[in-house]
Amino acid sequence: MMTYLYYALLTFNPEGKVEVTFPDLGFGAATFGTDVPDALHMAHDALEGYLLTAEDYNDKLPKTSDPRTIEHGKDQFLVPIEVNTTIARERENEEKERLHLAKAVYNSKSPILTNPKDIEKYLSEDDNKNHPQ
Repeated sequence: MMTYLYYALLTFNPEGKVEVTFPDLGFGAATFGTDVPDALHMAHDALEGYLLTAEDYNDKLPKTSDPRTIEHGKDQFLVPIEVNTTIARERENEEKERLHLAKAVYNSKSPILTNPKDIEKYLSEDDNKNHPQ
């Protein structure tokens, strides 16, 4: 399990939006939100995407700075954002499986299947039709 923690720097801009940067990561994971809760959600999403991509390309990630050393102004504050890339990848795989199932049901001429065993059987039959051995 790979868990990362980086500090997001939240800045209130003149338009009332909340800008998000990660001082340790440069602008690669920068984002914004309409308010603080939205900015926190977007910060997690941006950091997760950044980290998954970095892992995919075997990029060396910087060490997390001590928050006491990260400079910020009175209109800014630091928030720790934690991402577990193992969980993120499992979630991506589950979404792909659900999409595959939804496409199979949508493309089928049969009634909608609700029993998990029927769904599994249908997908096995569908895979065998599309991928003869």
